[in-house]
Amino acid sequence: MYDRVDPFIGTDATDLPPPEGLAATWWWPKPQVGNTHPGATHPFGMVSANAYSGAYPTGYGCFDLNTEGVPGRMFDRLAASGFTHFQQSGTGAIRKYYNYFRVTPMREPLDALGNTWAISDEVAEPGYYACTLDSGIRCEITVGPKSAVHRYTFPDDDDARLVIDLSLGGLAIPHGTTVPIRAQVHSLPPGSASGELVVEGAPLAFHVECDTPDWRQMLWYDRRLMQGSTRLEFDYIRPTTLRPFGLLWRGPSVAGETIELRFGFSLRGTEQALANLRADCGAEPHTFERRRAATRDTWTEHLDRVQVTTADHDRRTVFATALYHSLIKPCFAFGESPFWPSTGPFAFDICTMWDIYRTQLPLITALFPERSVELANALLHICEEEGNLPIGYRMAKGADRFSRQASGLAHTFLADLCHLGAAGIDWEWALVNMHGDLRRAYGEEYLERGITHPISQTLDVAFAYQCTATVARHLGDDALAGQFEALASGWERAFDPDTGLLVDSSFYEGGKWNYSFRLVHDMARRIELTGGEAAFTRLLDRFFGFGADPVKQPGEHPGADEMAAGYALDRFEGLNNEPDMEAPWAYHYVGRPDRTTEIVHAAVMNQFGVGRGGLPGNDDSGGLSSWYVWASLGLFPVAGQNLVLLNAPSFERATIRLGATPLSIETSGFVEPTPDGPPRFVQSMRLDGVELDRSWVTGTELRAASVLHVALGPNPSEWATTTRPPSTITTSTSTPSPPRRLPS
Repeated sequence: MYDRVDPFIGTDATDLPPPEGLAATWWWPKPQVGNTHPGATHPFGMVSANAYSGAYPTGYGCFDLNTEGVPGRMFDRLAASGFTHFQQSGTGAIRKYYNYFRVTPMREPLDALGNTWAISDEVAEPGYYACTLDSGIRCEITVGPKSAVHRYTFPDDDDARLVIDLSLGGLAIPHGTTVPIRAQVHSLPPGSASGELVVEGAPLAFHVECDTPDWRQMLWYDRRLMQGSTRLEFDYIRPTTLRPFGLLWRGPSVAGETIELRFGFSLRGTEQALANLRADCGAEPHTFERRRAATRDTWTEHLDRVQVTTADHDRRTVFATALYHSLIKPCFAFGESPFWPSTGPFAFDICTMWDIYRTQLPLITALFPERSVELANALLHICEEEGNLPIGYRMAKGADRFSRQASGLAHTFLADLCHLGAAGIDWEWALVNMHGDLRRAYGEEYLERGITHPISQTLDVAFAYQCTATVARHLGDDALAGQFEALASGWERAFDPDTGLLVDSSFYEGGKWNYSFRLVHDMARRIELTGGEAAFTRLLDRFFGFGADPVKQPGEHPGADEMAAGYALDRFEGLNNEPDMEAPWAYHYVGRPDRTTEIVHAAVMNQFGVGRGGLPGNDDSGGLSSWYVWASLGLFPVAGQNLVLLNAPSFERATIRLGATPLSIETSGFVEPTPDGPPRFVQSMRLDGVELDRSWVTGTELRAASVLHVALGPNPSEWATTTRPPSTITTSTSTPSPPRRLPS
């Protein structure tokens, strides 16, 4: 799969062929751009490195700040003022934009620092990025888990420079810059330096080494060279008093000669940064190719966990790249917490749980359960130290925990691991923290009133109680589990039986229709509240645009009237919005898996493609890409419920290594799908040779299986129409109102 990954997918505005059929009826307001970057990354690594222009939101590319429609351009060409470290992946307004330690190879005086040079001849593959500046300098970067290695090839020049700007951070958009509040750097000739910046509350240390042909090493401040100085130290920096500072190497270059620069990073001081550099790169000079090869091998091993068979090379590229994007974040940094003294698991760029808990975290749990255990312990440490299980977590201090998005989502992740029987988690410790977290913020209001707003958070808190009950039962505390299950039944109060939808409320990025088809833990009761399966199916059909006319997507700088008209459609947002990701599988609960097949086929074939504009919207740290991985395999995990819904795969054959166990998904009657062609429907399924007349399996069953065989045909069949996925029936704390039927 490694050779098919294209890291440029998603780096530009959405540029896909006009959608066909059902997909043409979907409307989405969020930015039509993937917001990914093509820089060098390591699977779940702490460090990334990329060409830097200051554009939104990763620092790479041409786009300005954008929250609706087609993004506007900040620059009219691809350009870079240097190469920075630490980037988000596919997010939107995450508000912590990193991009620290800009490295700029120059042939101009230091006064030109900050200028941009056009870039060409870009090459990107997992773990490696390269381009040529129009100054004639060839630039290459690779990374390790906690390191970055640069290699620059200069043309002939009497006075070339390699400049590190330690003061730069963030983006060039308004309010997007980051200023260190304290900094120190110590020049350690020959060819090395170390230091630490305190940026957004996080102490980020570095050790850097440069292999140069006897170039001079100097510190600089305010674009002036500091001859003879070996140390810069700033006890307090304000944005109004900041002057750029850093270090550089300068000297004559010979065409074809390479200069290598190696960084080790740590959140726990310069000695640890040096140790991380040694662990990743060793002590020898010129380690670029060795580090690149090691990262390539690691990426190959990770990507080979899933293999697909298709004659369509473009679709193989889309799949491989989606899997790649799914494995970049979160950033694991064991032993690196800057906020508390104990060692152990630490992770950042969990941005955000709302983006990743439905699809990406279940994918990581399926493929790399040991990493999920590490992440779970990191989350529990955060809760113990900071008082809450985070909704989002970054390499920064700050009160912004994305509380408007959702509540209690870490509980869902922990419940999945508990169902898995994952070793390495102290479940009594987990239960204490899960329970404590639910007594805060929106959870406190839920306990006091039985409901909380935004109303979607009522669903979050209720399900978090169900997940916490899972852990309590695992520990044998049935009485406590019963109390939690009673609280979990409060999700019913969120729905209006007159409409079958959520009650009126405020909503984060969406409306009541987007949030009304969540796969709650008692779908049988959910459908009953709507007035039965026929009524629920009618609502779904309307939401997904069956029988509706094609719509026009918002353009650049859409007006208020245009956006209001789109929102009034109350339509599926075509994966451009996180609440819609699980909605296509709601049809399974009314015995209509054929409808799921039609929707998933329309999405997979119309909303993902090759090229820089190949994503329909923000990749959201891999949440969108992992949806594609699951959906195209014909699987969908119901997060927190140990349930996997089954559907028609879009590949003839696939193999998944679920931990140590390979699962083969095989088909008969397969026809290579096309955007304008009809889907193939499930006719029957067999799991390890046993007929499977249901549209679901437990996660436990799937992990134990060897072969899932799917027979496909051109028309819907009777498969799984008489069975329903299970509902977790909870003890109600009040007598629910009788269901009211919707009009036909």
